[in-house]
Amino acid sequence: MFDFIVVGAGMAGASVAAALASTARVALIEAERQPGFHATGRSAALFVPSYGSAAFRALTRASAAFLRAPPEHFSPYPLLRPRGALYLARADQLERLQAMLHEMRVADGRLEMLSVEAALTKVPRLRPGYLAAALYESDVYDIDVAALLQGFLRLGKSRGLRLHVGHRCSAPEWQDAAWHLRVDGETLSAPVLVNAAGAWADELAIACGAAPLGLRAMRRTAALIDAPEGVTVDAWPAVFDVEAALDFEVRRVGHSWAGLRTFAPDRNPVIGFDTRLPALFWCAGQGGYGIQSAPACAQLAAALARGAAVPAAIAAEGVTAEAVSPARFTAQAAASAPG
Repeated sequence: MFDFIVVGAGMAGASVAAALASTARVALIEAERQPGFHATGRSAALFVPSYGSAAFRALTRASAAFLRAPPEHFSPYPLLRPRGALYLARADQLERLQAMLHEMRVADGRLEMLSVEAALTKVPRLRPGYLAAALYESDVYDIDVAALLQGFLRLGKSRGLRLHVGHRCSAPEWQDAAWHLRVDGETLSAPVLVNAAGAWADELAIACGAAPLGLRAMRRTAALIDAPEGVTVDAWPAVFDVEAALDFEVRRVGHSWAGLRTFAPDRNPVIGFDTRLPALFWCAGQGGYGIQSAPACAQLAAALARGAAVPAAIAAEGVTAEAVSPARFTAQAAASAPG
């Protein structure tokens, strides 16, 4: 008998399972043969404090301390590597760039407006005549996604987490105040089922007897290309709005892949107990922000799943349980109902 069963061993499930395992007996179930196979394993993530909705920006800020200084033995590799980000604008985009500057300053981003010449010192191969101005955000880092995921799994196992990979759980059954799931020929039981199934979270909810939330799995495609001969790009910042901005020809796509990002209808995280099925806990809808906000999302989810308050460091960033609760969708549906 476990205290919690977590379904889905991507970044969301692995991180919340590790957090819960500090005080509880936890089983983590993954249908694929390796954790993080779909969205997490296909992510090339950045830590960008100004990226996403207000809720995700707050959770990202609350994750910064963990990512910069994780627990001892969490990972043999640094989780963050300085990168920076350069946002480009043509002459007809200057108004949008100014609006972005205002929005990102409100979000506490470390920003500076750059001249064309200053932007060219950071990325020398920008196309001549394309650029009118640029923004530079210094507080942006590459995230070692694999190290972060393996760190959470390692942390969970050190706390007694039981991991099942390569086994799909059969239809969950609620009986005698506990969920019962058949996994690899045995029955796992717990009073709380944590739904961290990513793109399949709505399907799992339906199997449990709950209503779906309308989550949308969206495909994102990434590609690796060779830099021009003699050009070193390792120190370049991440560059946004590059459709026609770089002055070199793509001769070959070395590798490309597609991954899934799952969004709630309002593009905010869904963390909390289901309103109609109180023993089902949602941890879903992280979209394109789930890697950079994972530490805080995990701590928040673990606290709420235990019935505790929002952790102080997360509450200090302005995050409330109500803002991320699945109850907001029930309230919206009731408000829009006729009569």
